[in-house]
Amino acid sequence: MELRQLEYFVAVAEERNFTRAAERVHISQSGVSAQIRQLERELGAELFDRSARTATLTVAGKAALEHARAALAAASAVGQAVGEVTDLIRGRLTVGMVIGCTVTPLFDALAAFHRAHPGVEISLLEDNSDRLVEGVRAGTLDLALVGIATAAPEGLDALTIISERLVVAVPDGHPLAERRRVVLRDVCAHPIVCMPPGTGLRTVFDQACAARNLQPVIALQASAADAVADLAARGLAVGVLSRSMAEHYRDRLTALTIDDLETPALLALVWRSTHSPALRELLVHSRRAFSTPGAD
Repeated sequence: MELRQLEYFVAVAEERNFTRAAERVHISQSGVSAQIRQLERELGAELFDRSARTATLTVAGKAALEHARAALAAASAVGQAVGEVTDLIRGRLTVGMVIGCTVTPLFDALAAFHRAHPGVEISLLEDNSDRLVEGVRAGTLDLALVGIATAAPEGLDALTIISERLVVAVPDGHPLAERRRVVLRDVCAHPIVCMPPGTGLRTVFDQACAARNLQPVIALQASAADAVADLAARGLAVGVLSRSMAEHYRDRLTALTIDDLETPALLALVWRSTHSPALRELLVHSRRAFSTPGAD
C-alpha cells in the first residue's frame, strides 16, 4: 500500500468521479483507475461501486476513507515537522478563488509566497463562493477568496478584504440614470442582470429583496463583472454590482448606490485552521499584499 494510492482513493471519494479526480491529482484517468484497482486487490475488497455514472463508496470504501485521510495527514505532518526544524516549508496548498475575480493582490501574495517557499506546490481553482466555502469546510481547500454576506462563514476564520455597498448600473438615457436617489423597489421595477446564486453579492441582493417582499425579475445572470456590465450597457437589463466593480465601467454606465440596501457585500479570505506552516506563511503574504496601498 502506497501513499499515492491513498491520495487517489481520497480524491475519487471526494470528487465522486474518476475523471475529475485524475485532473485534481494531475495524472491520467487510467493511472488513477489502475492504482485504485491495485489498492483494492491488496485490501481484498472493492472500494467503489462503479455500476453508475457516479463513483460511490462501498461499505468497505466508507470504512477506509477516514483512515486514508488520517494516514495522508500524518505523512504530511512528518514533512511539515522536519521542514519547520530546517526552516524549509514543503507540501501542497490548494487555493480557491471566486469566478471572475479581478482582485490582483491575491496573485501578488501567491507569487511572493512561491518565491519565499518554492518547495510548496500551489493549486488554484475557480468556483462560486458557496462551493468554495464548503470546500474549505471539507478540507479540500486550504484557503479561498470568496464573496460573502456575513463577516465570517460559520466555523471558519475570515479576513475581510473589501466591504462595500451595492449599486445599480445603467447606461445613459435609462430612466434610472436621471434619478438622484434610487431604492430597491426602483431597481426591481426593471429586468435585472446580476451574478448567479452562490455568490456573496447575489446573496446580499436576494436577502434584501426578500426582507421587503420584493420579487425581482433576474433576466440575465453572469459570473464575471465584465459580462454583467456589458449586458447592462447594451440596455438588456439594469446591472447590480458592487461599487468598486462598477467603477471600472464609468465610461459606459452610471452607477447609483441603492439607498435602502445598506448591508455591504464582502470579499474575504476564509480558512478553517492554521495548523499548516505553509498556510500560516501564505496568510502572512496575503495580509501584506492586501494592505499595500493601491491594492485593488
